[in-house]
Amino acid sequence: MISFSKFFKENQLSQVAALLLLLLLLAMAGVPGYLTGHWQWKQPPPVTTLNELKHIRKTGLALAGWQTIEQAEQQIGEHKWSLQVIKKEGSESQAILLLLPQNGPMDQPEVEWTDVNGWGRSRWGKWDVAQYRPAEFTVKPPAKTSNVETKVEARFFRASTPQQTFAVLQWYAMPDGGNPSPLHWFLADQLAQWRKQRTPWVGVSILIPMEPLGQVETSWSLAQSIGETVQAVLMAGPL
Repeated sequence: MISFSKFFKENQLSQVAALLLLLLLLAMAGVPGYLTGHWQWKQPPPVTTLNELKHIRKTGLALAGWQTIEQAEQQIGEHKWSLQVIKKEGSESQAILLLLPQNGPMDQPEVEWTDVNGWGRSRWGKWDVAQYRPAEFTVKPPAKTSNVETKVEARFFRASTPQQTFAVLQWYAMPDGGNPSPLHWFLADQLAQWRKQRTPWVGVSILIPMEPLGQVETSWSLAQSIGETVQAVLMAGPL
């Protein structure tokens, strides 16, 4: 089993800095609300693409170069996800794509990765995590007028079950990138609300079958390719 102590230490300073920034933002936002009696968080701006986000559960995503073998709503934890089995065209490579789109204006990412772990245990009887590392990849934005690439930060690790070993890539997709931390989305959404906007999100979990108890790095190239495709499709549509 993996120890997350090193990962927590590496991220401690950034989390403290983010928390201090959040407290500052809340304090600055609270002064005019206190003086006028209008508290913005009681009625946040609408999520303009909410209907498109909800539709993901019923249809999944159409990914260029990949064929959907099956797709259905799947209860995972307290939420309904889209479970989509995809197969690469002209190849035997397959993957499971789990998507949890935002379901309401007050809906926010919380413990989805823990829910996926629990789903893995309930489905296969075991879900052992190892070889964890932070991961990054970049995606070209859908707007043809911009050449700036969007960075996505994610979680990448190996999950072993009695029947199958998976390489797993997870992050929260957002309009301007992605990150596996709910705090990152929260800060982005607070800044967006200052502009009378919102930051929609989709929880993404990609499971790629791999050699039993093998090295997860052998699946990184495929995981990165699927991740880039999923993020690009979400940015071009529901996000």
